[in-house]
Amino acid sequence: MSQSGSQAAAFFRDARQSGVVWFVRDDEGSPAPRSSDGTRSLPYWSTSARAQRAATIWGHGLRVESMSLNVWRDRDLADAAREGYMIGINWSGPRLVGWSFTPMEVLNRLTPGD
Repeated sequence: MSQSGSQAAAFFRDARQSGVVWFVRDDEGSPAPRSSDGTRSLPYWSTSARAQRAATIWGHGLRVESMSLNVWRDRDLADAAREGYMIGINWSGPRLVGWSFTPMEVLNRLTPGD
């Protein structure tokens, strides 16, 4: 399994177990980097420590916040789908890279037993 694949697997396992997802933001909102194909991804992490590393790498006064998995699943993923965003999952490394999924793919992968 690739590094990104193992990070994604950890995200879905950890998020189901803890019932929490983590993200970074400032007073203007969360970063939504654009990929080479022009789509934007909203990144989320499965632990506070992973999100803190991202905030440190990106800098610019970003802070770490958490959200319950239920609220994220029911509200934020629906909003992201309406806005046409992808969802970045446990991006890591010095350039914060990893896999992104559609909100529907994320919902499908959050179901127990995958």
